[in-house]
Amino acid sequence: MINKTYLFTLRLLFSFIPCLVLAQEEDPSWWKRNNLRVIQTNLPDFTAKNIEPKAFVEQLVAASANTLIINAGGIMAFYPTSLPYHYRNPYAADHMLADIIDRCHQWDIRVIVRVDFSRLHKTVFEQYPDWCYLSADGQRMFNDDIYVVSINAPYVQEKSFEIINEIIGRYPVDGIFLNMPGYQTANAYKGQYYGIDHNPHDQARFKSFSGGLDLPKKEDGKDPVFRKYQAFKQMTLNKWAEKLHTLIKTKNPAIAICTYSDQYVDIIRHESQSNTSLPYWPYTASDNVSNAMGSYPEHIVSNASIQQVSFQSRFNSVGPEEVRIRLYENIANGSGLDVSMMGEFNHSADPRNFQVIRDVYRFHQQNEGYYGNYQSLAKILVLSPAAWAHGEAGEEYRGIQLMLKEAHIPFDVMERRRLNAQEDRLSQYEAIIVPGTPSFDSVDLKALSAATESGVSILATGPSFIQHRSFLKERFGASVVETDYDAAGNYLMIDDTTVFTKMDGQRQVFLNYTAGLYTFDSAVSTYLPILSKGRPGPPEIVGGHEPTDYKGLGVAGTNELKHALMPLSIGRLYYLKGYEQHKQLFLNTLTAIYPQAQDLIKTNAPEKLEIVFKQYAHNNAVNSSSGFQKNGHILHLINLTGFNGNTYFKPYDLSNIVIECSLKDEPSEIHLLKSSQQIDFTWKDGKLHFTIPKIVDYEAVVIKNKK
Repeated sequence: MINKTYLFTLRLLFSFIPCLVLAQEEDPSWWKRNNLRVIQTNLPDFTAKNIEPKAFVEQLVAASANTLIINAGGIMAFYPTSLPYHYRNPYAADHMLADIIDRCHQWDIRVIVRVDFSRLHKTVFEQYPDWCYLSADGQRMFNDDIYVVSINAPYVQEKSFEIINEIIGRYPVDGIFLNMPGYQTANAYKGQYYGIDHNPHDQARFKSFSGGLDLPKKEDGKDPVFRKYQAFKQMTLNKWAEKLHTLIKTKNPAIAICTYSDQYVDIIRHESQSNTSLPYWPYTASDNVSNAMGSYPEHIVSNASIQQVSFQSRFNSVGPEEVRIRLYENIANGSGLDVSMMGEFNHSADPRNFQVIRDVYRFHQQNEGYYGNYQSLAKILVLSPAAWAHGEAGEEYRGIQLMLKEAHIPFDVMERRRLNAQEDRLSQYEAIIVPGTPSFDSVDLKALSAATESGVSILATGPSFIQHRSFLKERFGASVVETDYDAAGNYLMIDDTTVFTKMDGQRQVFLNYTAGLYTFDSAVSTYLPILSKGRPGPPEIVGGHEPTDYKGLGVAGTNELKHALMPLSIGRLYYLKGYEQHKQLFLNTLTAIYPQAQDLIKTNAPEKLEIVFKQYAHNNAVNSSSGFQKNGHILHLINLTGFNGNTYFKPYDLSNIVIECSLKDEPSEIHLLKSSQQIDFTWKDGKLHFTIPKIVDYEAVVIKNKK
């Protein structure tokens, strides 16, 4: 039940400050304030008949939301459309969308309308079958009465803009959210693969683009025709996005464009989804936000906590503690808050998370001046394989992150294909970690080379740079002998305890998964001899693990600049096996090329206390328009101790967490946002010491600069 007094007080407050609403309306880039508290209500068609706009919006107010994403059009219209090919939701009242938008604006809540042009209704398909997907063997892709469209057919290329034009012409919306953009080869809702779209419109446009080539039959990265097709897809999507941008911004520059890509977009959307397989990844929000913000720092990023367990189980939400972690990770890494739910707050089949959402959103509302306006302190950059990391490359990447997170080592993330675009930033780092990335575009490899020439070290794992043999030779003194060696049954011999300092007497560490076999130049320092597989079998006969000619680590360079090549699946090993000695080998290697790697933060905190350290400037209208004016530092601590690898329980309370951090200047004061208290500290010679009395689920330590 919503507290009516609370609502009355808020309404009274806003009645005395209409200038806030006016200022909002006049701001053509309102999203750049980066203080979003988004609630997305994914509405099944039948739920619309039960929506009462007043009660709907009151729940948003009670949740401290300042932005709503709500269904409007595409698959079906949630308003009385005049377009004959725009199927109308029969359950939605004529006034529903208009009333919700009006009431949201009365409460200073922005409204972003959701459109989805990936599918259309059967009644439209029957009239215009050429608008829809067609596989090479003549199959359609559909879910019940909803058919997947073809990107290059008239529906997407023409009619979609007519739909958007109708919506923004009728309603004073604040943004357009484009759901599920792009080409589809599989029915994600059924997990069924169909292949490349062979709709005649696609065939004709690709033939024109490629100089007469036919569409490829298979998705094969080694096929030059398929590589041409990939370039074709990117070109067509960029042109469509540009046309959308022109349409919307010509009509109203204050309408934000939000979707999952970066071209012609104001807000990049990402999603923290439920894992489909073990191990579960508790850092999904930190990963998504830091990856997107590090790759596209000029954009606002909004990472949605997807409530549903799966596409097949949409009305069952993930657990409250997982949602809590996702939301705190969002704001700790510099984004706002974003939750995507099935239906609305009222009439929900699974309301377990609602109190967590209200609590975290209210906390952010009360303290938003300390969020959303950060600069990084990290001296380590991790390259990600993509915006949505998956497969073996994703496992290597996540394993690297996991080791750094547990060691409380701050780091930034950037997509590998953004190195050239962000070249000016690379020299701010001391070390760049490349987790198993075989190839780079030439411009990105050039940017990475320039970074090394400016004094940045590289730590590369797995098959990194195997498509760039000259780079391997120049930077690591390495020559490839074999790239896909199956290391199951092999061991690494611990040969230097002055480098590998935390092995506790262990003399060999098991290997698994793919490894590379390399020879190194004589000037390269090599470590960790790879032992042969030996004799598998019963205890009586095993053994025979002898040193081979290959090493698990090569460190090239001088004391001033070192690069390390670890041609092992070291990240994947830790991510999937969780064997701590693999982590120690990696961390010792990082320290060998960057001795200060663990100096920024030292603590007695357990590994499952996630720590994010940033510089902050007060997030207000003045700072957001006048550049970054640092007010201090902020240390975020997210308690993951309730996560057991499979289930998210309530975390254990943590007491007397001691923090030492490197800080050039003495601060004026330290206070805890969540606990609402000041704490004592000492500072001497660039080292700040303080103790946090208690951490329950989250704490933010604000370290204020002296005036």
